[in-house]
Parts: sequence; C-alpha cells; structure tokens
Amino acid sequence: MARGRAGAGRHGPSPLARAGRAGIPAGERSGRLRILRAGGHGLTAVGRWIRRVADDPQALVLVAFVGGGLLLLHFLARPLAPFIAAVVLAFLLDRPTEHLRRKGWSDMMAAATVFLLFLLLVTLIALIILPPVLQQVEQFLGVAPEMFQRLKALFRALPSTFPGLVGDSFVQEILDNLSRTVTAGGEQILNAALKSLRGIVTIVVYLILTLLMLFFLMKDKHRVLAYLARFLPAQRPLLDAVFRQVVDGAGDYARGKVYEIGIVGLAAWILYAAFGLKFATLLAVMTGLSVIVPYVGATVVTFPVALVAFFQWGLGPDFWGVVVGYLILQAIDGNLLAPLLMSEMVRIHPVAVVLAILAFGHLWGMWGVFFAIPLAVLIHATVEAWRRHLVEEKVS
Repeated sequence: MARGRAGAGRHGPSPLARAGRAGIPAGERSGRLRILRAGGHGLTAVGRWIRRVADDPQALVLVAFVGGGLLLLHFLARPLAPFIAAVVLAFLLDRPTEHLRRKGWSDMMAAATVFLLFLLLVTLIALIILPPVLQQVEQFLGVAPEMFQRLKALFRALPSTFPGLVGDSFVQEILDNLSRTVTAGGEQILNAALKSLRGIVTIVVYLILTLLMLFFLMKDKHRVLAYLARFLPAQRPLLDAVFRQVVDGAGDYARGKVYEIGIVGLAAWILYAAFGLKFATLLAVMTGLSVIVPYVGATVVTFPVALVAFFQWGLGPDFWGVVVGYLILQAIDGNLLAPLLMSEMVRIHPVAVVLAILAFGHLWGMWGVFFAIPLAVLIHATVEAWRRHLVEEKVS
C-alpha cells in the first residue's frame, strides 16, 4: 500500500482521481476517461501507420505518387487534358492490343491495327449519330421559346388550381427565377458559341495531340513501364500489386462504361421512338451520356425527358409511359447492367460515389465531375491493394 501511494505521488494522480477531486460525478468521470483512452488509442494507431509508411520505401513512393498526381491534376488539369484523355483511351484499348501481342503480333502492328479500327468505329458512330442530333438541337432551339411560354402559363394557373396551397407571390418568384435562369443560359450559350469559334484551332490541335499520344502509349507501353520502373525500388511487391489492381480496375471501368453508354443510349432511343417522342435521338444521347456520372446524371436528364413528353402529350398515357419507362431503364442500369459490366465499380458505396463527385467537382468543375468516378476507382484500387499487402505481411 505504501509503495502504491509512493508511486502515485511520483507520477501524480490519475485522470479519474483528478476528476473526482474537481467534483465531477462518477459516471461522467468514467465517460471522459473512456474518451481520453479512445483518443489515445487513435493517436497511437495513426502514429504506427506513419512509422510503417516512413520505414517502407514502397509506401513512401506510393504516397508520393498519389499525392503528386493529385497536385498535378489540380494545378495542370487543363494543359494535361490531352494526355489524360490519351491515358483513358489507352486503358480502353489495352485489352485488344495485348490480345494481338499474345498472338505473336509486333508492338507496331498490334497498336496500329487497334488504333485504326478505333478511329474507324468512332468515325462511323459520329456519321450516324451527329447529323440527326445536330438537326434536333436546331429544332429544339426553334420551339424552346414556345415551350417556355407554355411553362409560364402553367405556373400562372397554379394559384387558381390550388388556391389554398399556392399563392400569387410564390408563383411570381418562381417565374422571375426561371426568366433569369433562361436569360443567363442563353447568354452562356452565346458566349460559348463565340468562344468555340475562336477556340476551334485549339480543339483541333488538342485532338491531334491526343491521338498521337494514344498511339505511342499503345505501341510503347512496355518501354514506358520499363523506363518508369528504373526509378522504383528493386523489391516492390506492394507497388506491383497496386499497379495490377489499378490497371485492372481502370481498364474494366473504361470498357464497361463505354458498353453501358451504348446499351443505355440504344435502349432509350428504342423507348422514345416507340412512343413517338420528339427529339428522340437527342434525348437518347443525353440518356446514354448520363451514366458517366452515376445517380446525378440520371436525375438531371429526367427533367428534359419529362418536359418534352409533357409539352407533347400533357399528362396523358403516353407521358406516363415514357416517364415510367425511363425510370425502369435507369433502375435496370443501376441494379443490373452496371454491376454486370463493372465489378470494380460495385465495390464502391453510393455515398462514396456522391462524395467523390462533390469533392472533385468542387476542385475541377465539370471536368472533376466527369473524372470523379475513374479517380475514385483508382483510389479504391490503391487502398485495396495496400490493405492486402499489409495482411500478407502479418501472415508471413
């Protein structure tokens, strides 16, 4: 007992004893002590992780690579746009190129064949889809003022239709906001058209640079990887595992997303054409492209589809047929088609997907929204490979 009291005198009273002397109730004292211990355990775990990273050259290289890549994207996203596009397309075309290499084709022949077939396919799709889409865009701009006036008349009728629920001031506020939105949108379209005329040379140059880099990334893939490997540690099982996971995840995502765009767009066109919906090709292209941004894209495209159907038929059976068919199509895509085509994507929780869209969209605007899911897939693949590496280290 004396030794215990002496030890307490040397090291001072415990946090629980100090809290008791301060007049804090026993239940609150024990709760505070648990919080202190939990915080201490958390700091200890963070410290262990930092020491593990600092002691592992592979982990240091991985952290530097991920951090440096994000910094480059943040500060140089616009100048690096052709390179980023070329890398994404290289992931998309890697599997058929590697298939030809395994058949005994040379790097030049395999890359050139796949590259030319890709250009031919893109050209055919553009020749088939672009003319009707451009024609329907022109037609839509012609009827847009009439649709806007009908929409305003619909809102003005709300107070008389629902006298106890909707007031005149509320409707007028909605109409004012709608008018400002349409005016601002028209100005933005005009400014974008003027800028596009000035920037058409830049677009052509970027397109040529993207295609050139794509071809050389396909042809010299192994040479580029061998050159980069010279700057990495000789023993690098973690980095190799992360690279394999990232390549497989990114490739599966790119290919699956292209298939998904085509399938959803074609199914939407069949649905709209079957009902005789106006601007069917334009709306089908929008529906197909909406899958690039999960959840958000489908929600946004719902409004133009529903508005066009409403102005064409009112709230009749055809309107509900198109809207319900669209919702069923999006449900099939989200719950069956996307999981079937992109296994890596299914492992990312929907909340993480939305957070990635918000975070990268805030950093890089529309480009951030566009590349949010591929970046989330890459980060997820990196974390999974690192986790498996740590588990294997513990087992060994």
